[in-house]
Amino acid sequence: MEAMATPSSFFLTTPIFYVNDAPHIGHAYTEVAADVLARWHRQAGDDTWFLTGTDEHGQKILRTATANGVAPKEWADRLVESSWKPLLDLIDISNDDFIRTTDARHEEGVAKFLQKLHDDGHVYAGEFEALYCVGCEEFKPKSEIVDGTGEFEGQKVCAIHSKPLELLQEKNYFFKMSAFQDRLLALYEERPDFVQPASARNEVIAFVQQGLEDLSISRTSFDWGIPIPWDSSHVTYVWFDALLNYVTAIGYGQDDEEFARRWPANHLVGKDILRFHAVIWPAMLMAAGLDVPNHVFAHGWLLVGGEKMSKSKLTGIAPNEITDTFGSDAFRYYFMRAISFGHDGSFSWEDLAARYQAELANGFGNLASRVLAMNAKYFESRVPDAGEELAADAAIRELAASAAERADQHIEAFAIHDAIAAIWELVDALNGYITEQEPWALAKDAEQRARLGTVLYTATEGLRVLAELLAPVVPRATNKLWAALGAEATLGALDEQPIRDAAVWGKIAPGTEQQALAVLFPRIDTDETSK
Repeated sequence: MEAMATPSSFFLTTPIFYVNDAPHIGHAYTEVAADVLARWHRQAGDDTWFLTGTDEHGQKILRTATANGVAPKEWADRLVESSWKPLLDLIDISNDDFIRTTDARHEEGVAKFLQKLHDDGHVYAGEFEALYCVGCEEFKPKSEIVDGTGEFEGQKVCAIHSKPLELLQEKNYFFKMSAFQDRLLALYEERPDFVQPASARNEVIAFVQQGLEDLSISRTSFDWGIPIPWDSSHVTYVWFDALLNYVTAIGYGQDDEEFARRWPANHLVGKDILRFHAVIWPAMLMAAGLDVPNHVFAHGWLLVGGEKMSKSKLTGIAPNEITDTFGSDAFRYYFMRAISFGHDGSFSWEDLAARYQAELANGFGNLASRVLAMNAKYFESRVPDAGEELAADAAIRELAASAAERADQHIEAFAIHDAIAAIWELVDALNGYITEQEPWALAKDAEQRARLGTVLYTATEGLRVLAELLAPVVPRATNKLWAALGAEATLGALDEQPIRDAAVWGKIAPGTEQQALAVLFPRIDTDETSK
């Protein structure tokens, strides 16, 4: 007997988000992109693990908690339960784990990692003075320090937050990051797809070529953080602590088997935190003798009125403002379809409403309801028999196969928008096919009964392929469609329905009983959307 092929491991992470920020659609965008990738790989039979979570240490959180009169851990607990976990439910995120940097498993793993770097000679004590941005929780490189204007005239401000920088002078522990400059440059050269897209890779290479400085990895000016294991008067720098979530969540230093099964990871990050993930993080891993990640993919920003969304500039839109009107499927579809993943994209209510109507309600939803209604009307709600295949039917069958294959290749390359575009070719082709074949006219002619069956069988199988391919993107609608189609097994079940075989033609048996289809994308009064 042949041994079963072991599924390939696919460990995917989002950044862990600061609990202090209120979730806006920029955070949700990252979560949905990761979720689509994770659902696709799960459905493909890959050994998939999807991690997200929250970053809860650092000065910014300590200050806010103090201002609210509570201990920082209590403040973090409150925000995780009231804001961050509900966001995941709101937009149907299928994460396998949720890590908090206040978890015991994380704090223990960070201490082990730090102790190893210290024991192996990668850490030293030194004095330090530099300009610090509390918003970024980062000592700023010269390229991101600008002269203030208006009320901040005469001060140095952060190029990202436009807020004055603080001059910090501390005795710190330093990580010898400069020693890894050549190894990092060799990594980018040998593995051109390590940092993606190409624009992000070029930016990282240029940054490292300018020369790396050692990294301050401890703080003494406040105590809300993970203590340095050999010197408890210092706490770990929040970014050094946060990056380690990717390994502490999968058993670093505690469960070697689980760690070996999952690591290395694929990291999805916003481009503003690219340098931490593509420079500092691989250097940390090299120092600890661990493999670097498989990929670091930096997506673009969501722009509203041409500006990056932020809470401080009041351009942040809460995800429920969209889902309350359009539903979670439309939220997921819109952001994955309308924006080239890896580039900045603009959000507009008008574009969302137009795509909802044209692509989801009229394109996909109407197609599904028409086909199932005709099966009900002409074949007593059963899947008809397919007769002789003509060129028009073969074209649908072949397009289903090619769309599935191309979509899978695009997903492998993190090009989610291209994957959906490939699948949508089948939506458009099926709508055109029904218009041309006119099943309602065939139904009036008894001699065309076999042809009517073939046309509706082809359309039904096309819908089945679409349900499988679109399940990672619009899980609610496709589950309703799957139930109505009468298809066997659960949609997305690995054993019966690997997504890479979605387009194997003929999976729904003639005679299968079908159910009435709930409306997939209800009509929305456009008055509600003209905000």
